[in-house]
Parts: sequence; C-alpha cells; structure tokens
Amino acid sequence: MSTPIIAQEVKGVIPAESKGPTVMPIVVAVPKELASGEQRIAIVPEVVQKLTKSGYEVRIEHNAGMNAFYSDDLFMAAGAKIAYNRADLLNGARLVLRVQPPTVAEVDQLSEGTIVIGFMNATYNLEAVTRMRDRRITAFALELVPRITRAQSMDALSSQATAGGYMAAILGAGNCPKFLPMLTTAAGTIRPATVLILGAGVAGLMAIATAKRLGAVVEAYDVRRAAGEQVRSLGARFLELEINAEGQGGYARELTPGEKAMEQQMVSAAVARADIVITTAAIPGRKAPLLITKETVAMMRPGAVIVDLAAESGGNCELTQPGKTVREHGAIIIGPQNLPARVPFHSSQMYAKNVQSFLALLVDKNGALVREFTDEILAASLLVHAGEVRHGPTRDLLGGGKP
Repeated sequence: MSTPIIAQEVKGVIPAESKGPTVMPIVVAVPKELASGEQRIAIVPEVVQKLTKSGYEVRIEHNAGMNAFYSDDLFMAAGAKIAYNRADLLNGARLVLRVQPPTVAEVDQLSEGTIVIGFMNATYNLEAVTRMRDRRITAFALELVPRITRAQSMDALSSQATAGGYMAAILGAGNCPKFLPMLTTAAGTIRPATVLILGAGVAGLMAIATAKRLGAVVEAYDVRRAAGEQVRSLGARFLELEINAEGQGGYARELTPGEKAMEQQMVSAAVARADIVITTAAIPGRKAPLLITKETVAMMRPGAVIVDLAAESGGNCELTQPGKTVREHGAIIIGPQNLPARVPFHSSQMYAKNVQSFLALLVDKNGALVREFTDEILAASLLVHAGEVRHGPTRDLLGGGKP
C-alpha cells in the first residue's frame, strides 16, 4: 500500500484503502533540479515505466522534467505520480534521485535513512556533505562509480561527458567565423577549418567525431599513447609525443617538469595553427592542468576559438574565465559550465539509464533494499552512511570525518 498523499496535491493518486496486508513499495522521489542553468532530470518516462513494473512507486515533482521536454503527462502515462510540493514528494520516500548535489536546505527536508543518488561533487559541497552525515542520510556519488567492466552501464561521468563533448564541438563551430567543411563554390574553393582536441577521453572522442561530421580537419593530442588508436579510428590525426602518462582508472598521471616542457612546445605549435581548440584535460579532485598559456593564445589566428571544458576546475587555458566568453589577442575563449545541460533531452535519457542500472544493485532478489553495501561498486561510490563520511578523500578534507 502506498504512503497516503493528499489527493488534491497529486495527480493520478487513488486514496489508499485498507484491504488486508500489502507489501509497501519502495518509494522513489525525483525532485526538480534547482541549480542555476540545470535543465536535466534524473529520470525519464521510459525508466519510470520499468521501475513501476518492478514494483517501485515513483513520484516526480511537478514540472521537474519541463526543461528537458519531459512533461508531467508523459510521466503519468508511464506510471509516475506527480507531487505539487516537496512535502508530498518526500513523504515516505526511501530513494531520492538527483542530478546535481543537494543543497543544505534540501538535505534538511530529508528523513533520516533516506538514500540519495546523484552527482555529489563533494570537494566543493562539504557543507552539504556534513549536513548529510549529521542527519544520517545515505548518499551515493555517481562520479565515484569505479570504471570497471561491470559498471559501464552505470558510468554517468562517461554518459554526460559524451553530451559535453558533442556540445563543445557545436559551440566551437557556432562561434567560429569560418565554415568547417571544405566548400567548392563559384567564388572559389574554401579550405576546411582545423579543429584541435586536447585530451582524448570520452568528451574528447565525442568532440572529434562531431567535428569530423561537420567536415573539419581534426587533430588530437593526449598524453596517453593508447588513445592514439581511438583517435585515428575516428579519422583524426594523432599528434605524437614520446611520453606515456597512462594513469590509474583510465585517467592520465601528472607529467614531470621535463615532460611538461616537451608537451607545451608541441601543443603550442598545434594551437597556433588551429581554428578551433577544444580542451578536455582534467585530473579528478585537482586543479585542471594548464595547456594553453596567454603567450600561446597571442600566437593564434584572428577569430580562433578555444572551448575550455575544464573551465569549472580552473581551466586548461590561462585566460579562461568560468561561465564567460572573452576575447583576448583576437581569439575567442569560451569557459562553458555544465554543457550536458544544454542537450537535456538526451543527457537526461542517458543519465536515467545509468541510475536505473545502479538501482539494481540496491535491491535484493526479494525486492527489498539491501542492508549492507558490500558490492564493490556500491562500496566505492558510497559517500555518506550511518552518520559517517565513508569516502576517504572527502573525510580527510573534513579533518577526519565523524567518528
């Protein structure tokens, strides 16, 4: 039997009737994202339909999917209930699905023992982490899901990086004063634009593929030599440098001072001849590495564009300003924030499927929530539980966490 909700406040709710013992469904609540610029939603109707068929009760906050073009009617048709206020949304909810981390005020709305799943970005949200710890909320951070084969379907970082890489190429093309493809016209032949991608991870590879589809000549560089094969498979030229900086978990290790000097010289020459440069280099939990100095920007062609995907963590370009577009030395430098939110329909779709796969680990064969998070994926992504910060690096930032 579902937790009673005021019928006037929730569309499609049938008042509960006492007809003998019933099994309480697991209530999943999906609030509207309130962070500035966020247009995604943590669930989509296709996933709602699968969850409700599996016995979950799914509640969606009114208009939570509006900015991603998923209407309340679509959610209701899939079996969800629409809540018109947070109190009704969260009443009895065991699971809360989010995209962005909860604010302190949102944490205060949750009951003890509630499980929150989403991106937590703990390094920059320590106050909210502390409040979740003190209120004995359980929080799983999807950015901490280990990059192992079994967890590929839950890898929200990769799915959202795909959306970010696509939008980076579109943003670069939209700000470039040149055509990207080669054109043969009555006025003569127009040479194709050159696009340089720095960093061939998930976002970089998607940016390469998109720029190629737009007709540009594409070059790419990554300190991991193994990335060269993937770059070439997409039709781009891989810039070679005799450095192997393969690190753990599919990320690059930090370069030595000598390696940085070699890299800088080659990258500077490539940047100077490019019409569009897309930078994607990031080191988890640390400031983004500097790839493009202001001196290098001064060498670029007039009208050249830099799209810095690392803007939120300090930027790969020395002149990047997070959230702004600036002009320096004739170049256009874009520091976008939250690019996946600019394609909310498909980024929400991919994210929701990541969440669906993750939820499967939280339920046992009898359909009940597991009590112990011993699965390696759950253990690695568990941020806060039972009044303790379980993620070591975050606990260290808080001075050892709560005993």
